[in-house]
Amino acid sequence: MVDWDRVEQLRSKGWEWDEIAEDPKVGFTADAASGDPGRALRVLYHRRRGKAPKKDDEPKKGLKNVDTAESRWGLLRIGYLLVPVVAVWFAIAYLAPSPVGLILPAIPYILLILAGVTLLLIYALFRAEKRWSKVYRTTVIGAIVLGLVFTGVVGLTGSLLFGCPYLPPSSSLSAQPAPGWTAGTMTPWHDGGKVVMFFYGASWCPYCSAGSWTIWKALQEYGVTSGNATGFSSLSDVYSGTPEMILANVQLSSSNLSFQVSEDTSGVDGSFPGTSNCYQAAYVSAYSGSAIPFLVINGQSIHAGTPIINPATLGAYNYANTSGSNGATGAGMMAHQVSAESGSGWTAVSTQAYWIMAYIAKACGSTNAQGVIWLSSHVAPRPWSSSTQTAVTSDLLQIT
Repeated sequence: MVDWDRVEQLRSKGWEWDEIAEDPKVGFTADAASGDPGRALRVLYHRRRGKAPKKDDEPKKGLKNVDTAESRWGLLRIGYLLVPVVAVWFAIAYLAPSPVGLILPAIPYILLILAGVTLLLIYALFRAEKRWSKVYRTTVIGAIVLGLVFTGVVGLTGSLLFGCPYLPPSSSLSAQPAPGWTAGTMTPWHDGGKVVMFFYGASWCPYCSAGSWTIWKALQEYGVTSGNATGFSSLSDVYSGTPEMILANVQLSSSNLSFQVSEDTSGVDGSFPGTSNCYQAAYVSAYSGSAIPFLVINGQSIHAGTPIINPATLGAYNYANTSGSNGATGAGMMAHQVSAESGSGWTAVSTQAYWIMAYIAKACGSTNAQGVIWLSSHVAPRPWSSSTQTAVTSDLLQIT
């Protein structure tokens, strides 16, 4: 005897008639002459309800009967759709953080979305009695195609419409002998034919403040700077009152180097700056790790994730120890020492300053066949000191 309550239960869960007929709890046994058991049970079901199945209701050969629960958009089918779409988006955004991962980076944001929709799918699977069918398989395949189309549109829009560069994942960058530096084979970042050096930071940040002296020194050695102004980092942050050269308004006149800067000068702790073009946004999103300071030279040499200079090494020149002086005993003294290449302040920042100058020299191609830097107007507006020449040449020969 057929258990019609069981039949109704299985139909509500999306089972097909052939599957229902084979369920031992249903108790249906088809006559040998009736042919397909599923079809026979379906006909009997409709007769029992007092109506014969319409001709159009009969399953056609090669076609799936769509009168099932899984063909409707339940929680499980939604999960099967969202997980592949987001997984494809995550994978391509990770492999191409620009332009695909520019608006929403793969790590951590798309990864968090992927975790959320995966939990949704797991929950739906626990609740479902039937976890897989042709409808679900079709949904997954369609979701993969949809994910590829979506990421393709995002990538093409960012690249063609906004001119964003292609950038590989940070895991592809190679470590350098210089502390905190990595390098990649990205297309060089130029501005009007000049090598771009891009700094991303904030005046309140003590790590940015300490590192500002190395950047300012390198700018001086490759051109003429204007808009120079000294100051101190936040007095309420760690390493309070670290002396700094505020870079936000520094302008560089150089024949081969372009300085781009995005520095927050609000003085509000924790405030990060914005970016002014797609190249800046792409590099910050792909490689900064949401941390400052962040420095890029020629789009290929990157300093991120660690301080350029330890602020503790500049303690003698901080706000507290110099009574807040920007003159002879504070940040002004740091500026004098860095320019003159003498004193304890210069000693604290010189090593990284030399590395930055070496990376610029490499990007500018301003070396001879032996890797020795040319002291000409192509490199700098004036000859370098012998100590700078020696140190930068040594660093340059180590850069890979």
